[in-house]
Amino acid sequence: VQLQAFGGGLVQAGDSLRLSCAASGRTSSDFAMGWFRQAPGKEREFLAAISWSGGRTYYAESVKGRFTISRDNAKDTEYLQMNSLKPEDTAVYYCAADLSEVSVRIGLPDYWGQGTQVTVSS
Repeated sequence: VQLQAFGGGLVQAGDSLRLSCAASGRTSSDFAMGWFRQAPGKEREFLAAISWSGGRTYYAESVKGRFTISRDNAKDTEYLQMNSLKPEDTAVYYCAADLSEVSVRIGLPDYWGQGTQVTVSS
């Protein structure tokens, strides 16, 4: 499966942004999906994961209550709604997918998108 993330940009602190990740090459409903980010000089960080049906979601403590992951299997697309953005949310955001939900949650998915830059100014 190929993944393409988009929707990043430059926003101000407190703003909202929605990232999208389009899947192709295989039916996305076969896969659990997730979002990660990597800030300059830091390791890649797990943000959120969603089961193949969308019935289960998981979040990192750092974004719980501000970010919401969702998916639309009819469109082979997952989303990350980000609210109350902070300068420390500045990073390259990656979408990911794996047949195993656990693999996404532990940061070892088989498939990665190319990343989209999110910059939050203070």
